[in-house]
Amino acid sequence: MYQVIARKYRPQTFSEVVNQEHVKTTLENAIAQNRIAHGYIFSGQRGTGKTTVARILARCLNCIKGPTASPCGECASCREITAGGTVDVIEIDAASNRGINEMRELRENVRYQPARDRYKIFIIDEAHQITNEAFNALLKTIEEPPEWAVFVLCTTEAHKIPATIASRCQHFSFRSVDFEDLTARMAWICQQEGIEADAEALAVLAAAGEGSVRDSLSALDQAIACCGAKLNAADVRALLGAFSTESLETVAEALLAGDARRMLEVVDELERNGHNLQHFSRELSRYIRNLLVARIAGADGAARLIAASPAERQRLAETGAKFSEEDLTRYLALSLDLFRELQFSLQPRFHLELGLLRLVQAGRLLPIEEALAEVGGAGGASSGAGGRGPGAGEAPVKSAHSVAAAKPPAPPAPRSGPSPFELDRAKKASAQPGPTLASGPRPPAPDEAPPAPSDWRERLHSALLELGMQFTADAVENSRVMESNGELEFITSGANKIMLRSDELQQALKRISQRPLRIKVTVGEVGVQQTVARPTEDDATTRALANPEVQRFREIFGGEIRKVRNLKE
Repeated sequence: MYQVIARKYRPQTFSEVVNQEHVKTTLENAIAQNRIAHGYIFSGQRGTGKTTVARILARCLNCIKGPTASPCGECASCREITAGGTVDVIEIDAASNRGINEMRELRENVRYQPARDRYKIFIIDEAHQITNEAFNALLKTIEEPPEWAVFVLCTTEAHKIPATIASRCQHFSFRSVDFEDLTARMAWICQQEGIEADAEALAVLAAAGEGSVRDSLSALDQAIACCGAKLNAADVRALLGAFSTESLETVAEALLAGDARRMLEVVDELERNGHNLQHFSRELSRYIRNLLVARIAGADGAARLIAASPAERQRLAETGAKFSEEDLTRYLALSLDLFRELQFSLQPRFHLELGLLRLVQAGRLLPIEEALAEVGGAGGASSGAGGRGPGAGEAPVKSAHSVAAAKPPAPPAPRSGPSPFELDRAKKASAQPGPTLASGPRPPAPDEAPPAPSDWRERLHSALLELGMQFTADAVENSRVMESNGELEFITSGANKIMLRSDELQQALKRISQRPLRIKVTVGEVGVQQTVARPTEDDATTRALANPEVQRFREIFGGEIRKVRNLKE
């Protein structure tokens, strides 16, 4: 009867196990020093050799020449453990034997000595699925087992093992198998089976396993059944439903050219050929990630970071060099968002089309540094900030990355004469009767009438600005001002009350009036108070909107100017 490759070439000694050097070395030394623990926890992702190493450990302990780190493989114990038929090595599937009754039965079984071998070994697979009650029933047995009992708990989710159990066992964490080691193992198996397979086909099979030896070998078995004695990358990709690098490079070319129509054609081709759109989105995210890694580390530096053949890594490095790191980072974030949305989408085609169009539009964005340089008159230099300009050995970036295709306006004519702020100050000074504010307090006329409430607020606001007391001026502007019986009352909100400082208000009063007035601040409803419009407010808005730099800023960033404030510099 045919035996699948994953079982036929299952390692029988520590030396045959791929990777996991830290686990093999520790167990070999423990056996050599006769420091064998009564409980072990083997954790790690699927297909990395947890149960296999547990069986090898059982052979090492029960071999007729043992305990030894190199079992003979010929004695009855070694042969029966390999075949899975020995009575002293008990394998339990905790996925279907997870209850308290099964653990009680195991606890009763531990009490009896081995029928023939040196140790009675219990291998509990998927141990994280055991219930809490069952773990509690097993706790005392694992803590103080008989001298002939050894427990090995294999799990893919070590965090679900109770701390009371984990603290009584030695924990070994199995790592995912390196890409190069996995392809080398499959190449050796193909040689043993008489199968001809190129490096790229093996790379596709290894990538499908995602670090799992068993998954990769299962894919290899499937490929041999489909393609026969000769494996090539195109047939293997078609069998596994993987997308070739050429099909994903089409998306990269569309991004470089800013071609939104090509993106829609890509989705249409996927639909017509019956491809899974979610799978394509996942492969696109992986491809963009590989482009980013190749762009950062180069083809040689990314050997351990990209699960691909050397030829494919070289193509990724060449394509990645045409993008900037900022663009690829943005594309990767958008592609991951797209993949997440497709998991719950009722219209996957629409979501995929929208996501690919977003990628094209994201490529047209300009870094804020370059945009500000445009405002400052520096122009769109090719070596602008953000990594857009091509450096040494870097391919030039396409023109699709520019913000606007319109011709920039001509530079403003040089300004002559007084500045707008000087004109504004002169206009204000000429509008006020008598000496200017800078010349000191104005002497009151003998029959001077007190100002209206709105006049008090306006004049105080101007005086405070002249004194540089901006916060107090803002608080006065948002308050009601009333004068009666030698007292000036400010009705304002609680937030503005703390900014109405009496000493600053008195300084401003001395500039606008010689009458001694007391200051009173009251919290209340400010309401609507009619004010006299400042004659320069519309002029300031007009001058601000006519400023060439403001106009340039609005052309690049758009937006709306809602308020212009004169800071009286």
